[in-house]
Amino acid sequence: MNVSTKAAPDGATRRLLITWAVLMGLTLITMASARLGGEARLEALPLWSAALLLATTFFKAHRVLMVYLGLRASTPAWRGAFTGLTLFTLLLVGAGYLVAQAA
Repeated sequence: MNVSTKAAPDGATRRLLITWAVLMGLTLITMASARLGGEARLEALPLWSAALLLATTFFKAHRVLMVYLGLRASTPAWRGAFTGLTLFTLLLVGAGYLVAQAA
């Protein structure tokens, strides 16, 4: 019977745990920025809060793509394509926010 217990996680497990902790921290930052945006519940977030939300969302999506989906080990073309699509999506969301703010 081969039973092995590891005292310390290996490199891949450690990377996953660190990434998970960073994602949880960024989620807390996103939640705090939304709460600091204002007292009115039905008003839009201030521009700085929306920008912080989009920036943390981009970083979180990038981490999920690179670490959890394994794009870190893929070719630069795949990494660039997925990063570009994520950035494009968030830019569309940001543009929609700005248009809604102007109206």
